Amino acid sequence: MDHGSAGELARSALVGTRFSDVRWVAETGSTNADALELARQGEAEGVVLVADHQTAGRGRLGRTWQAPPGASLLCTVLLRPTQAVAGATTMAVAVAAAEAVEELTGVSPRLKWPNDLVWPGDGTGPDRKLAGILAEVDWPAASHAADGWAQPRPTDRLVVAVGIGLNVAWGSNVPDELAEIAVAVDHLTAPAPPPDRAELLVAFLRHLDQRYGRLVTDPAGGDALRAAWRERSATLGSRVRVDLGTDDVVGTAVDVTEAGHLVVETLEGERRTLAVGDVVHLRPL
Repeated sequence: MDHGSAGELARSALVGTRFSDVRWVAETGSTNADALELARQGEAEGVVLVADHQTAGRGRLGRTWQAPPGASLLCTVLLRPTQAVAGATTMAVAVAAAEAVEELTGVSPRLKWPNDLVWPGDGTGPDRKLAGILAEVDWPAASHAADGWAQPRPTDRLVVAVGIGLNVAWGSNVPDELAEIAVAVDHLTAPAPPPDRAELLVAFLRHLDQRYGRLVTDPAGGDALRAAWRERSATLGSRVRVDLGTDDVVGTAVDVTEAGHLVVETLEGERRTLAVGDVVHLRPL
């Protein structure tokens, strides 16, 4: 299916949700960068940018993200949540994506903090990455760069571009360096084919409409979202090493906060709350 037909199918299927404005192109540099630029031009919440291929896809910590053209679902959702719940938007996207994969395939990916969907290892190897998520926050919606930056108040609305790269149909074309650490939906559904990317996008956005909608309108929405994330977590309960750049924290991941921060009980019995960091799942002692 070409990108024009896929976009039309998605828009028709998503009428009545906050994510019906789907803009699907053959190629772009980065859907996250495009979404942030649209936000600066005043575009409303709910725009969804999809590309068959990204030439400058972005990952965490300045990394690049590359995928074979047409083999992955590459999209960014433009959100404008209040500061009070903005930190949970990555969690909402992760849960919605996992729910969509499970709905369409019957396989249930797990969630690795802070931003990955993974397929669990068999005890002899690492979890393999199915999807990566990157949330980028811009200035508060009503602020101006000339005024300087100030800490947003809980009620201030922020611009959040949340991008996801979900490996869908890689077949045997997996680079040698990724064979042990990455997986695609078609590897999990074989010999059955994977869902079409447009079908997967629609399922993902429908779940996100429910998860994000409750997060921003229902005082209990954050609690429900964290409960869903905990249920699918591959990180909680695991021995972990969290690379903070300047040092490491080693211990057991015991919880996630309402802002999406990881709580680790260290070997010394101290509880550390971590906002960022790269997690390595360690084998049980």
